[in-house]
Formats: sequence, structure tokens, C-alpha cells
Amino acid sequence: MSHRIDDVMKLCCELSANQQVKNTVKGSGKGAAAAGGLAFAGGLVGGPLGIAVGGAVGGLLGCWMTSGQFKPLPQIIMELSPQQQQKLYDDIMAILGEIHWTELAQLTALVMGNTNLKHQVTAALLGYVTKELQAEVHYVD
Repeated sequence: MSHRIDDVMKLCCELSANQQVKNTVKGSGKGAAAAGGLAFAGGLVGGPLGIAVGGAVGGLLGCWMTSGQFKPLPQIIMELSPQQQQKLYDDIMAILGEIHWTELAQLTALVMGNTNLKHQVTAALLGYVTKELQAEVHYVD
């Protein structure tokens, strides 16, 4: 991997880590459906107590079904294939334009020091994740 692509990937990791962004792979609705479905079924069978029991069991089932689908965005960025990294690099370089840097620390300082540039790069990163990876992005509170 080229030095510049590596620097841009690490910059994206730094940006997403600073904003505490998590990614969820589509399909987390399965967990919600399991929780809601079992709460409904429990309500039909056992009334209000059945709703509570069904919701609890459904919540555990939903948790089990979606385990491993929530990953920190920096981890996802570093797991991208070389072709995906090249596409993300191209998207970010369209924003960075003619900025020149010699090391990662310099690039990070340039982007983090410019609020407008930081927001544009973050928006491009999140746009890539939602469009190309078809994932949902959530901010951790």
C-alpha cells in the first residue's frame, strides 16, 4: 500500500475515533424484530407479564443475532480491501486537493486544524461508508 493511501486511511481512522462513530451492518432490524415479535407473542399468551417476559427473551435473542455487527469505524477502515481503500482515498483526495504532506502527523494537523476541511473529510468518509459499504453510521454517546 502506498505511503499516501496509508496516511489517508489513518487520518480517516483518527477522525472517526475522535467523533466516536460506530458502524452497524444492515440487518440490525432482525434483532429489533425478534425483540418486538417475542414481546407481542408473549402478550398474546400471558398478558402484561407475557409482554415483559417475551420482550426480555426477544431482547436477548436479538442481541445474540446481531452480535459482531457493530464495529468501530477505524476497525472497518483498516479492514477495507486495497480496491476499497483506493476508492476512499480518491474521495478524500478530491477534498484535500493539492495539500502536500510529508508525514501522517503533518496531514492530521492540517486537517484537524481546519474546521471546514475536517467537516468535509468526515462527510466524505461517512458518505463512503453509507454508500459503498451500505452500512449505517451511529455516533456513540
